[in-house]
Amino acid sequence: MSKSSTSSASFISRRTTARAARVLGVASASAALALGVAGTASACSISEFSAVAKCDGDKGVIAVTDVDGSGTPVTISVFLENNGADVKKIGEKTDVKGSREGVTVTFDETWKANATYRVHVKADNGAVDEDIKDNLTTPGTACASDDTTPSKPASPKPSQSADKPSDETTPEATPSETKSEGATAPAASGGDNGPSPAAVGESNLAETGASSNTPMIAGIAAGLVVIGGGAVFFGMRRRGASKTG
Repeated sequence: MSKSSTSSASFISRRTTARAARVLGVASASAALALGVAGTASACSISEFSAVAKCDGDKGVIAVTDVDGSGTPVTISVFLENNGADVKKIGEKTDVKGSREGVTVTFDETWKANATYRVHVKADNGAVDEDIKDNLTTPGTACASDDTTPSKPASPKPSQSADKPSDETTPEATPSETKSEGATAPAASGGDNGPSPAAVGESNLAETGASSNTPMIAGIAAGLVVIGGGAVFFGMRRRGASKTG
């Protein structure tokens, strides 16, 4: 083989090697970029968590939803707030794994209307350790089991007269009262036809002879007796004189 042929073959080999290296580099860069984008897209983020206060039947609950597609295990804690400070810890859920469709965990809480709650999320791998953006504020109307809800209309109570005697009922009349109430005076009939009390008194006196005219009658009777006696006396004298003459 000539010297020129050997040089040409060596040049072609170097060009092929360089081109292959460039292709491999581009492919590696593309793969690294794709892996980086995929890793960023699957990373756990606080923006993938949300919380809401709602009613489950007649009781209140706080529901937290995790839409982290990576399924990173997290711990979720809920705190009742007052003036920016924690009042009490409502509850905590551990080993919560989200999904693209969303995984929801609930905390039983008889929440008051317009109350504030803080929801904290901490990922096991340290990717997240912060509160959900903006604290949760409950609705203006609480669930039925809460005292702040409008109460159901109360059923009308039976009247006292039907259930039990009223405290103000009139006590039963005593026998004496009943007798006196029953013995009502008969109504006067015919106006003045009945005898007046004075007439009744006079009638009684007349029947017993003790009226107010008794002395006068006795005096007249005595006078008549005296007159009768005198007439008899004079009559006897005249008869005696006529016999002697």
